[in-house]
Amino acid sequence: MRPLVQKIKPSRGYSHSLYLLINILLPVLVLVLVRAGFVGVAFVVIILSKWRMFAVRPRFWLANIRANAVDLMVGLSALAVMSGTDTNWLRVVYAAAWAGWLLLIKPRNDVLWVSLQAFLGQAVGLTALFSAFDHTSLLLLIIAVGFICFFAAHHFFYSFDEQHIRLLAYMWAYFGAALTWILGHWLVFYYGIVSQPTLILVTMAFSLGTLYYLDHFDRLSQMVRRQILFILITILLVIVVFSDWGDRIA
Repeated sequence: MRPLVQKIKPSRGYSHSLYLLINILLPVLVLVLVRAGFVGVAFVVIILSKWRMFAVRPRFWLANIRANAVDLMVGLSALAVMSGTDTNWLRVVYAAAWAGWLLLIKPRNDVLWVSLQAFLGQAVGLTALFSAFDHTSLLLLIIAVGFICFFAAHHFFYSFDEQHIRLLAYMWAYFGAALTWILGHWLVFYYGIVSQPTLILVTMAFSLGTLYYLDHFDRLSQMVRRQILFILITILLVIVVFSDWGDRIA
């Protein structure tokens, strides 16, 4: 089902200025609330910022949630990383990056930019999830990863008018959840930030997404396919062989 709520993207005049102001104020307000210790209030503010998803009949809610899930993941990820650090300048960097998403990346609706939105949404969502909740229940991590992968894949394939959007999204969600179930017992972090499941899923998503994108526009040659698959396999082998499997999840 197509989402009933469409993005508001005024391109000029007073409406455009107001649109820019709102998108700048949201990260600033969340930053202020986090610094003041009101993380719960900041969470509510982010959820309320998506009130238009529910300003329609209930039968359209699910479609609107899917359409806005990637943007919501980025916002909640920004909140998670901001609340997870005590360094104020780093919080400002996270807030600025979120504002850049809202102003420069989120409004774009062509295929390339929507694909980038899906990739970034999954990348920051998984990074924030494992960074903020690495000591939580493995079952909850599996479920959360499944949802993140599903919504990112659905967002990606939606821009191509893929006939099997749900099937492909469910497959990617299942793969992400299964990978988390396996690697969650030996949760390895690189530089204390990026978890091994995140690195593998992001690498595979970028490689497979690039293959799909090029094939969709008939620009995928045999040589390019082999190069991308070779690089993907090489990276995965390096991750597996040189990881410290002694680290374990608490």
